[in-house]
Amino acid sequence: MKRHTPKQYSRRQFIGQMSCAAVGSTALYSTLLNLALTSRASAQTLPSGNDYKALVCLFLAGGNDSYNMLVPRENNEFASYQTTRADLALDAEDLLDINDPRSGRNFGIHSSLPRVRDLYNSGDLAFVANVGTLVQPTTLDDVRNERAPLPLGLYSHSDQQMHWHSSTPDQRSSVGWLGKAADILHSTNENDRISMNISLSGSNILQSGNNIIPYSLTTRGAITLDNYDQEWAQFFRGAVDSLLDQEYQSLLKQNYAKVNSDAIDAGAEFNSAIDGITPFTTEFPDTNLGQRLRMIASSIAARGPLAMRRQNFFVESDGWDHHDEVLNSQQGMLAEVDEAVSAFWSAIEELGLQNDVTLFTASDFARTLTSNGQGSDHAWGGHQFVLGGGLSGGRIYGEYPEDLSLDNNLDVGRGRILPTTSVDEYFGELARWIGVSDTDLPDVLPNLDRFYTIGSETGPLGMFAQ
Repeated sequence: MKRHTPKQYSRRQFIGQMSCAAVGSTALYSTLLNLALTSRASAQTLPSGNDYKALVCLFLAGGNDSYNMLVPRENNEFASYQTTRADLALDAEDLLDINDPRSGRNFGIHSSLPRVRDLYNSGDLAFVANVGTLVQPTTLDDVRNERAPLPLGLYSHSDQQMHWHSSTPDQRSSVGWLGKAADILHSTNENDRISMNISLSGSNILQSGNNIIPYSLTTRGAITLDNYDQEWAQFFRGAVDSLLDQEYQSLLKQNYAKVNSDAIDAGAEFNSAIDGITPFTTEFPDTNLGQRLRMIASSIAARGPLAMRRQNFFVESDGWDHHDEVLNSQQGMLAEVDEAVSAFWSAIEELGLQNDVTLFTASDFARTLTSNGQGSDHAWGGHQFVLGGGLSGGRIYGEYPEDLSLDNNLDVGRGRILPTTSVDEYFGELARWIGVSDTDLPDVLPNLDRFYTIGSETGPLGMFAQ
């Protein structure tokens, strides 16, 4: 594993970011300032012990064409797929065959995902079929006759990303479900100087709660002041500390200086913990996604020194809006996901945390089954995968459509498929797994009870043994 080098700021750069003009900057607060956090959220207490759990969200921004990621292989179903997708259809030899024991049906995974196929066959990974944003249980007749409320801004990137992050598609919200979960669970961590929610892709709604917001890492670790911790830099360190320790008349300036001071200490603590881990024998791919997942794995490895029992991570992979060149683009991008996720999981196995870490994918929406002549356009329900956490893998949860011909009983037009599993059910599984109680589930996922009886013995989809 390559040894990380924390990103450092010069005194001039740091003081520039501390200017009053930067006080209102979300980006600043989600990087340096919010590693050290103060939260007044109501807290949930876990049973005593040293158990650890982490969720990792891999968001495929732009709308992954997931009907070419997971393809039906039964004869009649595959024929319908090829007819409807036309020039977008994959050939049979471009698919890696798998079986779903839940439905007894055969499927094919995109040939750029051989490691994902192997993880599926080993029982470590599962797919969730035809999942998407829903306000309430909805049928095709409901849509056609306008009897059911639909997600706001359906087919819009910004709206659908917001709804996936917040799990409230009937309203536009800047508060995410993982943020609300962290509001409740953050006190389970002994170290209140380090945020429970860490992002490798900057600010995001998913991890933003009512009290907690994400802290952004780089692939080299926490941002620190250049030379601040060096023994020979006593004069520089003293000057910065003096500036931060001043008694300001303005309460805002006083609190701002206090948070900056705490953040410097917390950043140094975080980087020290990362530097102290045993290097992985796993080689991560030298790609943007590969290196960000490496840093997430390193942060998980440092859970002991950082005194963490619960953590949430977010990483975004951009560029999935394939209105043209979908076949060529997806081939390379899925291969990058395959390599990075496989390396991440190998590192998690090195740590012996296969049952304690869950990686899950999300995306704006799937794409039209029909071609626009060059690629595919914005659609609705699509497929995701979940890895780890002791789930019952090697199967497909939800309901994969049995007919992909045009005008099927889920087609709202142009092969836009009405979801049969809601994001609430999908995230309900993950929230329960990370430790959100049935009592707190309605606060984290306020629409969940429209799809699932809260308090049931099993989760909404039954993916995890409880």
